[in-house]
Amino acid sequence: MADSSGGKSVTLHDVAREAGVSLITASRALGNPGLVSAKTIARVQQAVEITGYIPNLLAGGLKSRRSLTVAALVPNIAVAQFIPTVKALTDALDAAGYQLILGQTGYDHAREEALLGTMISRRPDGIVITGLVHAQASRDRLRRSGIPVVETWDLSDRPVDMAVGFSHLKVGSAVAGYFLAKGWRRFGIATGDDQRAAVRREGFISTLGHDVPTARVPAPSSLGLGRQALRNLLAQDPTIQAIFCSSDQLAQGVMEEARARGLRIPEDLAICGFGDADFAADMAPSLTTVQVDGAGIGTLAAGLLLARCRGETVPEPVVDMGFRIVERGST
Repeated sequence: MADSSGGKSVTLHDVAREAGVSLITASRALGNPGLVSAKTIARVQQAVEITGYIPNLLAGGLKSRRSLTVAALVPNIAVAQFIPTVKALTDALDAAGYQLILGQTGYDHAREEALLGTMISRRPDGIVITGLVHAQASRDRLRRSGIPVVETWDLSDRPVDMAVGFSHLKVGSAVAGYFLAKGWRRFGIATGDDQRAAVRREGFISTLGHDVPTARVPAPSSLGLGRQALRNLLAQDPTIQAIFCSSDQLAQGVMEEARARGLRIPEDLAICGFGDADFAADMAPSLTTVQVDGAGIGTLAAGLLLARCRGETVPEPVVDMGFRIVERGST
């Protein structure tokens, strides 16, 4: 970093001089504070503030072969269901001295592949991916890199490395079983066009044993797309009794459109979402949804990565977090 007096680079030598300690003591205070006293750490930190010194983390990473960063891929950071996972992941890594770097795939497999290539070249200490890695070339490259990888929000018996998630096929099947147990027989599905939503639809249809009217909208979902989806579904079958939505955002839009049409929820139309977003319980009526422990997924994914960074063997590299249907007013 250049100081304000004329462009001279501020170094650790300047920090040590300002703090009145040796170079090695200043280095330890910043990089391994457990080796020096609290009083010395305070003096060195004060010197850092005075001099404006910024540690060269890249140089330190080259020496230790650790970047102290973890890269994470999410489809879209604005999607409510992923926020608890990102927050928990960030908090757990931060507590261990690691920083999280986020990349958004936009539900685009080609973009996912390009981002993974960039992340691998930066050599993070770990990579967390929402969903399963799609391209075989990326899967092979990740394995060759030796970087610990956790695929989340999905399950596979052949993960790239580790996985923390649940079965989307079972989610769809469970919702279909729930609808049938209520005595409904005419269903519709409002779904995003992403792969995981498609698998949930597959599970739903498999349990029913027959196809149902389906409205597909571009991911990520929104209230407006939900309203559009219900218009589409009612055009296909005006007698639909219950709708399974691939997200709570989509369900929110379906409910708004239903109200605009004078339909009573759940008397005329029952609705189930997915994700248990923070607004789901506060809607009127409250939204029945599939609850997934997003925060738990983030915390466990961080724990697996940190264990691998410490050189430990992970006894259970694939963890099924499960899910549950939370019944509320909309059904």
